[in-house]
Amino acid sequence: MTNVRMLPVGEVDEEIQDTLDQLAREGARRMIAAALRAEADEYVERFSDEVDEDDRRMVVRNGRARERRVTVGSGTIAVRAPRVNDKRIDDETGQRQKFSSRILPAYARRSPKVGEVIPILYLRGLSTGDFRPALEGLLGEDASGLSATTVSRLCKEWEAHHDRFRRRLLSFSRYAYLFMDGIHVQVRLGEDPKVCLLIVIGVREDGVKELLAVEDGYRESTESWAGVFRDLKRRGLNEPRLVVGDGALGAWSALRDVFPGAGEQRCGFHASGNVIDALPKRLQPRAKGLLNEIIEAPTRKDATRALEIFREEYGAKYPKALSKLDRDWKPLTAFYDFPAEHWRHLRTTNPIESSFATVRLRTRVTKGAGSKAAALAMAYKLLESAQERWRRFNGHELVADVLAGVTFKDGIKVTDDDNETTDEKVAA
Repeated sequence: MTNVRMLPVGEVDEEIQDTLDQLAREGARRMIAAALRAEADEYVERFSDEVDEDDRRMVVRNGRARERRVTVGSGTIAVRAPRVNDKRIDDETGQRQKFSSRILPAYARRSPKVGEVIPILYLRGLSTGDFRPALEGLLGEDASGLSATTVSRLCKEWEAHHDRFRRRLLSFSRYAYLFMDGIHVQVRLGEDPKVCLLIVIGVREDGVKELLAVEDGYRESTESWAGVFRDLKRRGLNEPRLVVGDGALGAWSALRDVFPGAGEQRCGFHASGNVIDALPKRLQPRAKGLLNEIIEAPTRKDATRALEIFREEYGAKYPKALSKLDRDWKPLTAFYDFPAEHWRHLRTTNPIESSFATVRLRTRVTKGAGSKAAALAMAYKLLESAQERWRRFNGHELVADVLAGVTFKDGIKVTDDDNETTDEKVAA
């Protein structure tokens, strides 16, 4: 009888895993090789009619290039790309034409998707010291071009990207709404360990949210916010119809100075939190329910009724809580003058708050971003990445009406018939 070696369960799992990884890498290698051959053959065939004075083809295959290692999603594989000898001369430059693979460009050492792994892992909280073991586990010990040094280089590139972003023109689109917020993050700067990032997001005429500004400011001061708004205006930003933000006084004062015609909408989440903080903990659950009824009321009249109920229950004993609500009442209910389909977006600064959860994670892991420039670049890159997942406005087709100055009452468009007097309606 043949002796059969029985492997422990752990070793069996390891062998299966190794086999699967080998199959994946070999399959990727063969597919890439086939695609590169097909690409080269198609290029040669496209110019098969072009011949020299000796009736020889000007474009022919010319063996294969030296082996190079390329990292793809399944690991690192060895590739020898086909070479093409192209003898044609460019009429404009007088230089020889050159075949360049679109699948595997010259000097490429990793696929674009693998390249995206580096900034994502870094920005999501992986420290540079952990890159090598993490990437070796994912892509093998010989993963090409993926290292902590690459991250450092990318950080410098992000600073350059942010510099170009903050100079771009904004006059090519019109923006109906703006969301603004100030986010404090840690940096390793000795005397000034914190940076306040001033963020502005706009809503274009097609209902798509777009990142407009990522700047540093001093404690959300009026001067800092005014500088941001003036710069946006200088680069072509139109006056928005409504701006959504928290209760930071500096931001609103700056807005009135630069865009005096813009409406103001306080973030319901921040406003509720300020009111709740002025009440004893035992009363907060009930108060939260009433505040939610106010913010979610279907009409401004219903919201006013809910406010009076809140006043009856807490006004006498806790005037400070009620004064905060009364102070912000008009900007807290400004959304009623805009399409009902937009209300869920306009009641809160959530697009900025949720996106910045990753920034806070990143700065906690690194004990700070290192410098103001690094903090700004990191925040910009994270928001740029998050921008692809931001939801388009519900009722996006109504954004154009908002920009055109169409009147809305309790979320419903006011028509000419609604503006007629009762006598005019009777006479008609």
